Amino acid sequence: MTETNRKDYKKEPTSELDIEKEVVAFLNYKEGGYIYIGIDKDGSTVGVSDVDDCMLRLKDRIKHNISPSAMGLFDIAEEQRDGHSIIKVTVASGIEKPYFKTKYGMTPRGAYLRVGTSAEPMPQEQIDRLFAMRTRNSIGRIVSNRQDLSFEQLRIYYDERGKRLNDNFKRTLELLTDEGRYNYVAYLLADENGNSIKVAKYSSLDRCDLVENNEYGYCSLIKATKSVLSKLDIENKVAATITPMERIETPLWNKVALREAVINAIVHNDYSFEVPPKFEIFPDRLEITSAGRLPESLSREEFFNGISIPRNKELMRIYRDVELVESLGSGIPRILRAYGEDCFKFTDNFIRITLPITSNAQINEGVNEGVNEGVNEGVNEGVIFDLEGVTDNVKQELISVMSLFKDDEGLRLKDIALSLERPTKTIERYLKILKDQSLIEFRGAPRNGKYYRI
Repeated sequence: MTETNRKDYKKEPTSELDIEKEVVAFLNYKEGGYIYIGIDKDGSTVGVSDVDDCMLRLKDRIKHNISPSAMGLFDIAEEQRDGHSIIKVTVASGIEKPYFKTKYGMTPRGAYLRVGTSAEPMPQEQIDRLFAMRTRNSIGRIVSNRQDLSFEQLRIYYDERGKRLNDNFKRTLELLTDEGRYNYVAYLLADENGNSIKVAKYSSLDRCDLVENNEYGYCSLIKATKSVLSKLDIENKVAATITPMERIETPLWNKVALREAVINAIVHNDYSFEVPPKFEIFPDRLEITSAGRLPESLSREEFFNGISIPRNKELMRIYRDVELVESLGSGIPRILRAYGEDCFKFTDNFIRITLPITSNAQINEGVNEGVNEGVNEGVNEGVIFDLEGVTDNVKQELISVMSLFKDDEGLRLKDIALSLERPTKTIERYLKILKDQSLIEFRGAPRNGKYYRI
């Protein structure tokens, strides 16, 4: 395992480690990259002793010592490798290039670029050219047309995650322009605004026969996002086939891909057009249309490879804080896993994702086949069904959990809970039963490990 143009290894998180230089180099690089701390230059794992303290110090340094702000463009996580704890810093390519070490400004001493396996000073000519090309329509720079904004809904969502917004949150979350006025990010997240997201439903394959039109908005964008997710969750009807060994559920759309597509469209929408994303349900498909094209520095191939250049880094950071987004670049691969590249269509001004509906024939067959006898046989056969004190309903739930596992493919607790639409505490109880029966095992660190089928 050696360093590459997108991977950098650091042996120890000492005070001499110029983490800002490495992060700046990846922010300015078109593909971003990864910094692994606890691995030496030869690729040997040495580990990190005090992981939590190191992660906290790294976050503070990246947050305070790099300009423009890198918040929303990096992740810091603990990983297990060769029996040691290491730290992985994921850095996305930024849209506000050039990024630089604040102390040295936009000079070759402050601005770096990833070249091969090293961070090289950026020539002044290149720095000036990138600055001249820097996007001017960032929603962080657009002044809100309303300055009488309140954020009680935003406070509630942070409180729900055990995070409290202090008196300086408007500056910390980048809701203010350099002049101290509310920006368009603040406008979108405010309790009241003029932004509204439409979810339309048609009885025809074109847009001629509208049967339902719902609007979710005029409130915090987070609240509107949750409303859209809830509406589409209701529309995503599930047919179940119960066989002697498992319960097979077939929703209209893959649940994980649907959620990622919705959030991706909302977070990466180009709001400088003042056009929100829209969601349209047809008898054979769901179409999700968001404003804006791919960033100039991102090709389609790079996009499909999961390379992330967040259009609205301020929104990305906040959506991660309230756990609507898990990590950088994770959404597109999950959509592609279920539907492939053909579900995406790019134009000069819009991006559309089309999720086809599972055929009615498949759904009807799934509803009618094996329901009665499958319940009776399935709960009595096999080791996971022969459990004392466990109701038939719980046994069927255990079947549903096991049906999610594929060979050599791990699942996180949150993913299982999301797929089955069950509380995490309930899923934890089911997983304990399955572990006790030696049907699954947990691998990795408690914080980010996964469950695997044995």
